[in-house]
Amino acid sequence: MKIIKISVAFISLLIFQISWSQSTDDVMPYLQDFKSVSANNTVTITSYEKEGAHYVYAGGFGGIDIFSLDKEGKLMPIGTQELYKQEGPARGMVAGSIKGTDFLFVANKYGNAIETFKILDNGTLEQVSLTKDTDKTHLGIAITLQLVHMQQSSYLFIGGLEETPGLSSFKIQPDGKLTHVQSMADNDKIFTDGIIGMYTHKIKGKTFLYTGGFQDNGVSSFRVYENGSFKNINNIGDNTTDRYLTGAYPVTGVNLGENYYVIVGHRHHKYYERNGFIKNTDFVYHGDGVSVFKINKKGALVPHFVLKDDVNTKLQGQTRIEVVSIKDKEAVLAVGTRDDASIQLIKLDENGTLKPLNYLETGFSIYYGLRSHQIEGVNLLIAGSNRFDLKKVATYKVLPKIDRGEKVLRHIVNLKYKEEASKAQIDEAVTVFENLKNEIPEIEKIEWGVNDSKEGASKGLTHTFILTFKDDHAREIYLFHEAHIALVNKIGPIIADVLVMDYWTEE
Repeated sequence: MKIIKISVAFISLLIFQISWSQSTDDVMPYLQDFKSVSANNTVTITSYEKEGAHYVYAGGFGGIDIFSLDKEGKLMPIGTQELYKQEGPARGMVAGSIKGTDFLFVANKYGNAIETFKILDNGTLEQVSLTKDTDKTHLGIAITLQLVHMQQSSYLFIGGLEETPGLSSFKIQPDGKLTHVQSMADNDKIFTDGIIGMYTHKIKGKTFLYTGGFQDNGVSSFRVYENGSFKNINNIGDNTTDRYLTGAYPVTGVNLGENYYVIVGHRHHKYYERNGFIKNTDFVYHGDGVSVFKINKKGALVPHFVLKDDVNTKLQGQTRIEVVSIKDKEAVLAVGTRDDASIQLIKLDENGTLKPLNYLETGFSIYYGLRSHQIEGVNLLIAGSNRFDLKKVATYKVLPKIDRGEKVLRHIVNLKYKEEASKAQIDEAVTVFENLKNEIPEIEKIEWGVNDSKEGASKGLTHTFILTFKDDHAREIYLFHEAHIALVNKIGPIIADVLVMDYWTEE
């Protein structure tokens, strides 16, 4: 049994329900809920609205966990879906409607295949197609998918990694099956070796696709035609002065007024072992940054602006960039980071300039598993960790930042041990709990005691632990810290009941 739950005590956040008529300069992600997943980690997350219901698909090694989602960010598990070869992991998941039928497309990385699932009325999945790699396609180590809807048909663009890099296009049939249209092998000109990010802009009746090359450190643009074929337009590589494309990773885009932008993040190769799977080990690290490209009339990428990481931002190891909202010719974006283990909010204005807003240290690294979703005007983020010990998916609301002043957070855990738990087991549990202060520096203080109330209203709870945190970041780090997860796993079997409450107070 789990012994830690997010308290409803801090749902005072609801009174701060965000109004996008206000300035977006001071918004912040706030944790709302988290649930366990069956997959060994969460490398990809997507979401979908079907007939007014909202669903979350969290993919990892072994399968896909399916949740319903409400506007308060609450998750409800509704099923799981096994993957081809029972392995996966599920990567690059995208969902969409094809001729009136809702499908989820999944890149099965180690299966070297694309799986198509029909989304049923209750949000669960039914496999309808399996497209395996051939010597004419680039589905090996498939990791990224992009849906492209044209006037008459829809197409799935697929990017792979490592052995046979390149870009492939498949026509999506009404039954969800895929028909190969065109493949373009990676070469010295284009940046398609390890496509981890893709985005599509439609500009004046023309469709353009943008890709990031993780291994070859650059970005490319392509024109997509009505029949699903495509041709390269231009390509921009990394440098060691004012570009941050080494390990090009997430790619997204925004249209503001008459301007079209592509935003590219990167997880620099320095964060990997130099003798690991990085092909080109002759790289120079000159920092981290988010790059903005402006799109010209021909659909080509033009370097425009870079937001550099500094001591006030959390941009190290960017693995996902999601558009949270677009209003009044400005966009709020969320950057998920693996190395800073944070969600950094940034703002893009009509002129293509990025401004850092607030960040939240999530307590876990984000590895492609970040998704923005909106329900009835409420802006949500869904995140998952690649940590095998955590196996969690979490939701956040993007809200005006709350001024805590000089307040600190009290986190109160009341426990009742099972009758069959021995004194030695209980003593050990107390010792492990006390030792969290040594394992997690973000805990300001821990105190505990055995219940001595004579009122008879303690509901059988016998032990109380009070932890003090100085800010929201500290609580997040504690909740998902390896030492805390280990504690939950260790003493959970001897816990009969638990009550958790949090509140903010003056020190």
